[in-house]
Amino acid sequence: MFLTMDDFDFKGKRIALRVDINSPMDVNNYTILDDTRIRACKDTIEELSNEGAKIAILAHQSRPGKKDFTPLYPHAQKLSEVLGRNVEYVDDLFGSHALNTIERMEDGDIVLLENVRFYSEEVLKDWNTWDDSIPKKQGSTLMIKKLYPYFDYFINDAFAAAHRAQPSLVGLAYYMPAVAGRIMEREIKVLSKTLKDPDKPSIYILGGAKADDSIEVIKNVLKNDSADKVLTTGIVANIFLIGKGYDLGPNKDTIVNMGYLDLIDVARDLLDTYGDRIEVPLDVALNVDGERREVKLKRGERVTYPIYDIGSETIEYYDGIIREAKTIVANGPAGVFENKNFLKGTAEILKSIVKSKAFTVIGGGHLSAAATMVGVADQIDHISTGGGACIQFLAGKKLPVIEVLKKSYREYVAR
Repeated sequence: MFLTMDDFDFKGKRIALRVDINSPMDVNNYTILDDTRIRACKDTIEELSNEGAKIAILAHQSRPGKKDFTPLYPHAQKLSEVLGRNVEYVDDLFGSHALNTIERMEDGDIVLLENVRFYSEEVLKDWNTWDDSIPKKQGSTLMIKKLYPYFDYFINDAFAAAHRAQPSLVGLAYYMPAVAGRIMEREIKVLSKTLKDPDKPSIYILGGAKADDSIEVIKNVLKNDSADKVLTTGIVANIFLIGKGYDLGPNKDTIVNMGYLDLIDVARDLLDTYGDRIEVPLDVALNVDGERREVKLKRGERVTYPIYDIGSETIEYYDGIIREAKTIVANGPAGVFENKNFLKGTAEILKSIVKSKAFTVIGGGHLSAAATMVGVADQIDHISTGGGACIQFLAGKKLPVIEVLKKSYREYVAR
């Protein structure tokens, strides 16, 4: 259980609103190339402003050392455009300029404070694990001690950063109610249902290159019967294929170089326990001097070229399973979709997903980008705003931001 915006009257109240508007940028002129995350925040900000809240937005852009580690002035401009009202940019985070601006806000005002990652305590340590002492530790940072007296409520809508325990994400919750914004609320509710109460049959389609995360998801959803079947693609599939005894030649070297060698044994154990519920490709598309060549996989026959996609037979086989599903959760592309010769697997899987009658969920990151490229994004029931946060949630891990929201509910409601 957690607090939502329905639980309070925010009129005249000062709100610290943490969002994730970290966006791709053209570093030559610092213009925002994709405003998807900014547009996603619209409902929460608009609702609060219309209710008469005084809103100070906390956000980040990139991280130290990156070329797109910039001030948030372009984000304030884009937010103003999206909302159709002025969002004041404050080139300060907790100094006198910021605090004076917050203090003089009137009902409905919206200000965007400076990039929280400009402040060293936010990035001094990559806080990404949870224990009960975290809110107090982060509440003791200078940034939070300076800011908290100026606010009545802390609303967190930054689901994409929910796997972090940095000061701006959890510190204010030590002093005031922590409330889920509309993005956060929907993400938690949708992803929780896919894990705890999915309509059956429920299938997970897991691919991409981040095999360690995906295999943690596979463990969790099969152990808890959240998934009836798991369809594997990408590097994830290659690991399971090697676990089943296929000789993938240079593709095994790739897995070793990525630091995933130990996952082959994990895959073997999962196959031994859940073998009939884990599907692997029947054929693959190889990159032969830049051209697509599909080959059927056979034990005892060595694959001599890099695997860049699943093959047509696999696409057809997976399509049959997808069409029968009532719940579908997909994360990670089926291949190197950025190369048009190897887009087919990812594109066809996405088309099968939207043709199904299932409730459909896509994890953030590359697969959501592919869905936009293929033109089916608007036909997916829920596209998560978080890549790492989404997959860690599905893996059953504790996300610091969500733990703080639960803790706040216990403190302010359930006691």
